[in-house]
Amino acid sequence: MAESVNHAPETPEGDSLFPPDHPKAASLPEVWRIAWPLIISNCFWTLQITIDRIMLSKISPDAVSAVMMTAMIYYVPFILLQMTASYVTTFVAQYGGAGRNNRVGPVMWQAIYFSIGAGLLFLLVLPFTPSIIASLGHSPELQAMERDYFSCLAWLSLPALLLAAISGFFAGRGESQRVMQLNGIGFAVNAVLDYLLIFGKFGFPAMGVMGAGIATIAASWIPAIIGLMWMLAPKFREIYATTDTRFDPKLFRRLLRFGMPSGFQWMLDITAFTVFMAIIGWFGEIELAASSIAFTINMTAFLPMMGVGQAVAVMVGQRLGQDRPDLAERSTLTSFKMAWGYMASIAILYITVPSLFIMLFESTENQEKFDQVAPLIRTLLIFIAIYSLFDSMGLIFSFALRGAGDTRFVTLVSLVLSWPMMVVPTYYLAYQERWGLNWAWGFASLYIITLALIFLFRFRTGRWKSMRVIEPIVADIEPEASAPNAAIDAAVGAAVDAAAGATITTR
Repeated sequence: MAESVNHAPETPEGDSLFPPDHPKAASLPEVWRIAWPLIISNCFWTLQITIDRIMLSKISPDAVSAVMMTAMIYYVPFILLQMTASYVTTFVAQYGGAGRNNRVGPVMWQAIYFSIGAGLLFLLVLPFTPSIIASLGHSPELQAMERDYFSCLAWLSLPALLLAAISGFFAGRGESQRVMQLNGIGFAVNAVLDYLLIFGKFGFPAMGVMGAGIATIAASWIPAIIGLMWMLAPKFREIYATTDTRFDPKLFRRLLRFGMPSGFQWMLDITAFTVFMAIIGWFGEIELAASSIAFTINMTAFLPMMGVGQAVAVMVGQRLGQDRPDLAERSTLTSFKMAWGYMASIAILYITVPSLFIMLFESTENQEKFDQVAPLIRTLLIFIAIYSLFDSMGLIFSFALRGAGDTRFVTLVSLVLSWPMMVVPTYYLAYQERWGLNWAWGFASLYIITLALIFLFRFRTGRWKSMRVIEPIVADIEPEASAPNAAIDAAVGAAVDAAAGATITTR
């Protein structure tokens, strides 16, 4: 049976890019039109993280270290799930670009079902929390805070995954202002509850790190529920079939086939940096606190550029759905120029006025310890200033590849490079041979720079231009999967295939 292409007579506001023949197609105005709400969204997320850590730093620099390390451990498995759920953005973009609106609702529900199942399964890690935290080898005081925060994060998984999937519906259609509104709601909830629960204001108990965790959970549940209500509004039900809640095994496998390799790439990257930070913790608590604050400063400036990367994935997906890879390429290059200019400005500030960033984390209650941490932060910001220029490059071009469906290559590169270039040298040379903290950060910088150059090269080869994540219009055209292909369609098969060095072929 052939699937008909659904060209709806009208679409909700903010729903598309400029028409392909429009003079502003793939221009800076178009990029900005899609990107600015996503940039603001990531600013909200950045501010949420920063406020958490600034408030906790008023208690102790150790509280910042505890939250930083615990969050990195948590995100090792969680980022795999989150990026898989959010990869629905690419499906929505390509279906929308191809005029197949009736497929948007069904693929959204496959992402929602994945989010619910994965979020519930994540709770199984709770009994292992003490063992996970003890493996870091930190002081008993740090471990107590880390256990509290990790327990909260485990309960965060379900609403955070739902929010990622639902945001993909709006982002993939180009209605990025909805995503901004959802993140703004989450930020407001988190900021208020942080103040009440960390310090114990207006009759609430002073819960410290635990209070920050509870605030984060609430800040995901509320926008997730609101976003689901928006998605089920009559105008979306009619045009995008958002009430088509049937479980579609074939479409579900297809989402995992492309989404999980994308998630694996993030998981591998976070794993490498988590181990890297754990090794830094063995250098001493001063080195760990300085590195944690330096990474937080880096995220504060860098995470807004994630919005540009997300916009690139949407634009590439929609243009490939329209069979206009030329516009997808131009949009990516325009986005890179914008992101690189921003990061260059921030890099200059890192070097010239580092105190502008460091003073936000000053602790009057632990001034003596902070005085030891601050000089190290100044040095580490020089490393960040250098590698952040390449980090913006890697961000843009890797998101462009994801928007096309070239997710296995992105995963393979991270698998091959992260440990031999960063983790192993940091352990054996910087730590065991006592080369020192600067060498450790030098290895991390080398990894980021190399990764960015490889993504740029892959983009310039143009192989991604013939890739698609959506199935052909005739749904039954694809033969039944053979045993090897069935393994590829499954989550584990995708990881094995990527590790074996397979590359994506034209779809």
